[in-house]
Amino acid sequence: MSFHTLSILTCIAALLLATGWLTAGKLMLRRWRIEPTTGALLVGRRVGAVYLGVALLCFVVRSTTSAELITSVSLFAVLTNALLAGLGLYEYRARRAGPAILVSVAVELLLLLGFGALLLAPLGR
Repeated sequence: MSFHTLSILTCIAALLLATGWLTAGKLMLRRWRIEPTTGALLVGRRVGAVYLGVALLCFVVRSTTSAELITSVSLFAVLTNALLAGLGLYEYRARRAGPAILVSVAVELLLLLGFGALLLAPLGR
């Protein structure tokens, strides 16, 4: 899959997540069977702002041909998605999150694999 396509898919996913966390934090938390406390909702809104930034970043860099920029963004995506997927599995196994978090983990693993494949591809991408 091309960097352009992965960037657009990541942009869409991040935009959806940003919208969810900024406007429907209670729903997002309940999906994972987490009590929507004031503190959790505050953190969720802040996470929504971060996802909005990721969406903008992916949209802006989607058409780059710079190998250095593609590598940098891909490293960011691999590290971030590896951490998110690992933490999601950890929280699920510790029974602090419900099974719906596994959907998020699956998406994170797909993005990890996509951007990871770009890092392993020859420089001609």
